[in-house]
Amino acid sequence: MLVVGLAPGLKGANQTGRPFTGDFAGNLLFKCLHIMGWSSGNFDNRADDGFTLSDVMITNAVRCVPPQNKPIGEEINNCRPFLVSRMESLSKLKVLLALGKIAHDTTIRTFGLRQVDYKFGHEAVHHLPNGLTLVDSYHCSRYNVNTGVLTEEMFLSALSLVKAEMSCSK
Repeated sequence: MLVVGLAPGLKGANQTGRPFTGDFAGNLLFKCLHIMGWSSGNFDNRADDGFTLSDVMITNAVRCVPPQNKPIGEEINNCRPFLVSRMESLSKLKVLLALGKIAHDTTIRTFGLRQVDYKFGHEAVHHLPNGLTLVDSYHCSRYNVNTGVLTEEMFLSALSLVKAEMSCSK
């Protein structure tokens, strides 16, 4: 599975070097990945905490921290080759998990598909023409969690869809 986030956080991956480490969003993401059995060790919000992922890679739609944490089209387009190279490095990739609409839209565009045919929605499952499956989730940001847009139960439900799709692909 490839988890596609938005962009590195200013105090998170931009400082720690590990996606979602050092910022609030990683707390829910790594807790739930551990519950689903895709990690070992204890996540301690440091790159050297011994926490490792299994069958999961995490990347972002945008490689650098964007102003106001909202990338513009030019930034997304400039970073697309990085996203493509991350996907191509995973020879057994079956499922992508888009964290939020920007990650979803970027993934759809990266494959040259029309967004109108693949609408973003929490827990939406999209079987793509290239054989991959895209599962959507609301982003695990502090704002979404604090406002109840995304709960741990909702996120685990989306991850359960990912796990089911991974099992179907074997």
